[in-house]
Amino acid sequence: MRIVVALGGNALLHRGERPDAAVQQTNIDHVATALAALAQEHELVVTHGNGPQIGLLAMESEADPALSAPYPLDLLGAQTQGMIGSLLARALHEALPGRRIAALVTHTLVRTDDPAFTRPTKFVGQVYSRATAEKLARERGWHIARDTTGWRRVVPSPAPERILETDTVHDLLGLGTLVICAGGGGVPVTAAPDPGARTGVEAVIDKDLTAALLAEDLKADFLLILTDVPCVYERYGTPDQRPLSDVTPADLRRGGFPDGSMGPKTEAAARFVERTGGLAAIGALEAAYEIVHGGSGTLVRPDLTVG
Repeated sequence: MRIVVALGGNALLHRGERPDAAVQQTNIDHVATALAALAQEHELVVTHGNGPQIGLLAMESEADPALSAPYPLDLLGAQTQGMIGSLLARALHEALPGRRIAALVTHTLVRTDDPAFTRPTKFVGQVYSRATAEKLARERGWHIARDTTGWRRVVPSPAPERILETDTVHDLLGLGTLVICAGGGGVPVTAAPDPGARTGVEAVIDKDLTAALLAEDLKADFLLILTDVPCVYERYGTPDQRPLSDVTPADLRRGGFPDGSMGPKTEAAARFVERTGGLAAIGALEAAYEIVHGGSGTLVRPDLTVG
């Protein structure tokens, strides 16, 4: 079975943790352990978040006196793909001796007229108090918004149209390679007037929506979205909280899940199932194997109702 695995940013750097290399290495070692059993039985493509990492690089770039201008988000996204891809590849090589593994920097085409460019909504970077976030917004020209646990920077998040290296990923899979790609949703680019030319843009694409598009284009059987909660919860955080174990895209669309957390994951799962007739699931990283085999998480299946 061909599975596209979408790792949440919190799987790589947990909320409140220092963004040290050693901390991320430890977390990625846990990721490799969680995915190894799946990789023994199935064909895997692994995508990952990069919110904390790109936020850190953006802050460092803003403060670097050697630069006349900070690095744009598209190049910072490429840097995080290389860094996280290398860490994941090394950990997976250790967990899967002899397996072909490749980390690929990929680019995602977006539309220049996407309304997201006038309405920043994508959270990047660390969580701040409101006072600190407002100070940084004044100093650096940031847009800020409230996340579930505090205040964070928000940037444009245009919809992914096409992953430009999909054919390369397909070829690598044909060679038996476990592919790591589309990190952070891919490097956002737009089509230039010249044939074949691509221009990077100041944005971060939602990695779950990119993973769903990648899974569709690769004709994957299963989209597995891994995060830091065991499943999707209806009315999460309230006294009436209820776990969802078996749902359809229509069920998810009625759920009203927040944009800053579970909303993009449920939308990505719903899109993949609707467009392909395949299966998707959302659950905890440590239960990856059990989720695929029906023992954990929230399974999203086609609505087979007739009439």
